[in-house]
Amino acid sequence: MDLTDPTRAVTATLDGPVLAVLAGAGKPMTVGEVAALMPRGSEIGVRKSLARLVEQGIVRATEMGRNRVHELNRDHVAAPVADALAGLRLTVWDRLRSTLGAWNPKPVYGCVFGSAARGDGDVHSDIDLLLVRAPVAGETDPRRSPAGLTEVTAGDASEFMADQLTSRQASKWARQVGQLHELVPAWTGNPLQVLEMSAFEWADHRRRRTPLFTEIDRDAIQVAGETSWKNSRTGPA
Repeated sequence: MDLTDPTRAVTATLDGPVLAVLAGAGKPMTVGEVAALMPRGSEIGVRKSLARLVEQGIVRATEMGRNRVHELNRDHVAAPVADALAGLRLTVWDRLRSTLGAWNPKPVYGCVFGSAARGDGDVHSDIDLLLVRAPVAGETDPRRSPAGLTEVTAGDASEFMADQLTSRQASKWARQVGQLHELVPAWTGNPLQVLEMSAFEWADHRRRRTPLFTEIDRDAIQVAGETSWKNSRTGPA
């Protein structure tokens, strides 16, 4: 799927993104306004596409002052198709939320980032997904020692101890991630790239404001966990 223009999965013509723009706008628009929101195509091409769609009846054209404006005809039997085209990217995120929400163990936090989140990738782009899991007993927390790492003990990192993964849960987590690598390409045609880390590691990225944290803080589309895990320094209380 073209992550900049998902309608290419259905049609290579401009009719797809034109319908998606009109469905998403929900109001009458001039040719120029439609063209300004298009991921591809010239204003001339948009004008020709609108003329075709008006002829088919799925778009209504009316005069508003000195301007000719266009809007989706929601009474048309094909109007739900336009809505579906407008929501293709959102459908992917909703499927991720539904799938990750059914996991056991669940992610502490999960988000799409990179070109998929920004909407500037192409048909060959990976879908980048950050998955933050609870730590496994014995895992290290880079925040606990100035020198780097300290083993997690019963008296350490109390905010995570109740949610630590057993070895059996860790194995199940790995199987769930593996299954997701099959699901996402089936949904989109794009390979899935998972960046997996423990809650300790992610908290350290936030504390140090790493380039990864900065990118995710700017672009992330959350698909799992608590919102506070995205941008707080210490995570939920």
